[in-house]
Amino acid sequence: MKEHLHFLVTEAGEIRAVQISPDLWKRVESRVRKSLADLECASGPRPEPLDDFDTFMKYWDFPYSYNPAVTCPHCGASAADWRTEPGHPFHLSNATLGGLLVFRCKCGTIIRQKHFKDHVAYEHDVVKND
Repeated sequence: MKEHLHFLVTEAGEIRAVQISPDLWKRVESRVRKSLADLECASGPRPEPLDDFDTFMKYWDFPYSYNPAVTCPHCGASAADWRTEPGHPFHLSNATLGGLLVFRCKCGTIIRQKHFKDHVAYEHDVVKND
C-alpha cells in the first residue's frame, strides 16, 4: 500500500497533502466523492469566490464579450446569467485570473469554463453518488 501513497510535508514534518496513485484512485474514487459531497451538504457550500471573479473581470482582455450563461449538460439546468438566476442553480466554486471558472450545478455536476484568447472551452464531470 505504501507505493500508492505519497505524503507532502512541510520542513517541520507537518502533512500538507496526500497524493494517491491512479490505481488506488480507481478503487476509492466513488467513496471519496460521496464523502466530499456529504461533507459539503452537512456544512453547506463554501462562499462563492466573488472577489476572484471580480479580479477575473477587471483584467478581461479577450476580444469577445464575457457571457454569463451556464448550462448543465447532465441535467439540463440553464441560466442566462448565473449571478442573477432565481434559485441560483449554479454555485461558483473557483475563478482564476487565468480564465478558469468552475461551477457546481444543483445536480452535483462540475462545469468548467476555460476562457482562452479566441474561444471558451467547456468541460464537465458528473459526480457519482454511489
